[in-house]
Amino acid sequence: MQGFALGMATIVPLGPQNILVMNQGIRRQYHLLIATLCLLSDMALIIAGVFGSSALLSQSPILLQGVTLAGVAFLAVYGFCALKNAWRGEGDDRAGVPGEVFRPSRRRIILTMLAVTWLNPHVYLDTLVVLGSIGGQLEPAARRWFAGGTIGASLVWFYGLAMLSARLAPWLNRGRVQRGIQLFVGVVMWLVALQLARQAWQMFTAQPA
Repeated sequence: MQGFALGMATIVPLGPQNILVMNQGIRRQYHLLIATLCLLSDMALIIAGVFGSSALLSQSPILLQGVTLAGVAFLAVYGFCALKNAWRGEGDDRAGVPGEVFRPSRRRIILTMLAVTWLNPHVYLDTLVVLGSIGGQLEPAARRWFAGGTIGASLVWFYGLAMLSARLAPWLNRGRVQRGIQLFVGVVMWLVALQLARQAWQMFTAQPA
């Protein structure tokens, strides 16, 4: 229960990964596949953090800074594309038809999901550092239950978000709603990118000369 609660606390706050799952659910395009890949990524990171790799990032500030800068660049471009779609009003003439607004290839969606997940330093901090430091203090048997609880939170959240978004797709795919969603996505992506850029600058200035 502790692992499940902490897993929910770290995964529920709105971020690029959740937005991608929600968008694919609204479009009904590979949303369960994306939810599965998000779950598998979380499983790998949680297991690595809880069973011994929690100090990886704290021992490698250069690695963390590199991931942060890559995440800033990716989120800035992703946010720009979302804002451009909102400005152009793409999908207004096909409102209410799930999946017909924009149909990228499965390969492109998977690559986007991998970038959103593995180029986001918050994912490493949440799993390797926060969950890893807490789970690493437990006895071996309890550690396995803790990891199972956090993975269970990811399973419930990602599949729940994907299926709920798909169920609400007829309403969420309306033209005006889609423009609002794209505008919201673009703003959130840029805000996260700015936050990461500020963290990267703080890490750079904190390094000894």
